[in-house]
Amino acid sequence: MDDRQSFSDDNPLTVPSGIPVLDEEHETNQAPQPFDRNEILIITGRSGAGRTHAANALEDLDWYVVDNIPPTLLPPLAGMLTPTGKGVHRLAAVLDGRGRQFFSDIDQVLADLRNTGVPYRVIFLDADDAELIRRFESSRRPHPLQGEGTITQALKRETELLKPLRDQADSIIDTTNMSVHDLSRQVRMLVEQETEIPVQITIESFGFKHGLPLDADHVLDVRFLKNPYWVGELRHLTGKDQPVSDYVLEQEGAKEIAETYSRLISSMIPRYKNELKPFVTVAIGCTGGRHRSVAMTELVAKNLRGAGHPVHVLHRDIGKK
Repeated sequence: MDDRQSFSDDNPLTVPSGIPVLDEEHETNQAPQPFDRNEILIITGRSGAGRTHAANALEDLDWYVVDNIPPTLLPPLAGMLTPTGKGVHRLAAVLDGRGRQFFSDIDQVLADLRNTGVPYRVIFLDADDAELIRRFESSRRPHPLQGEGTITQALKRETELLKPLRDQADSIIDTTNMSVHDLSRQVRMLVEQETEIPVQITIESFGFKHGLPLDADHVLDVRFLKNPYWVGELRHLTGKDQPVSDYVLEQEGAKEIAETYSRLISSMIPRYKNELKPFVTVAIGCTGGRHRSVAMTELVAKNLRGAGHPVHVLHRDIGKK
């Protein structure tokens, strides 16, 4: 877990061919709600212990992350936080040993930060020397304080430099035996009361003759249903039109299958969240992607919204012939 590397209602006749249609009626992108209070998280610790991965986890939770800043800039950064509406409410500042001489006044910096009235917490990441050395050796990158010395000497200098921050840390995370996912979960646990990002579900209709969506996590084939394409008065319509939707969904078992599939996807969402996957794409396909898959996509999306999940609907091939 080296900081420097990865652990290891639209008319289809007016839609240009090849352009997917987003169901704007059910678009769930809403303006972010203001937080009850502002807060600063100071992420620090010895190099190689996982500062970057911790910052990435916070960024995924919609924190504003600033990396490698001198500690003296913390009080001015507190001034950029906005009390209401849009803007920055949660700021994560990553401090590391590369600041060197700026750490000599860290006690005064933290005192100045307290005077701004913005609450802050310090999270210190660490690991034992043997593990940090192994991570640097495997990355084949020098420690930022190494210079012409050894990694061991650099770690000793960094330990002394960061001691004032370690002594004032609200949380110390030992990442010696952690994977990057373990660390992300630990960071999320520390801030979960302040930030909760739901898993975003995209339900996408498509036509098999145009190819499978490359980013699909789940694929449902609805070609077992009778095809409205062979009904003359329905051929020019799409699954978003009521006559086609009725034709598809009134077939024996169609609604029951949509309901069962919706419950299956819904039951997986807490597990995806636990595994830190922020989005899930469900692809529902028929032959051309205009009739059966569109109607079933609309129904599955409606069911999932009824279960309280945020859902985007995309009809990839509805404008294709």
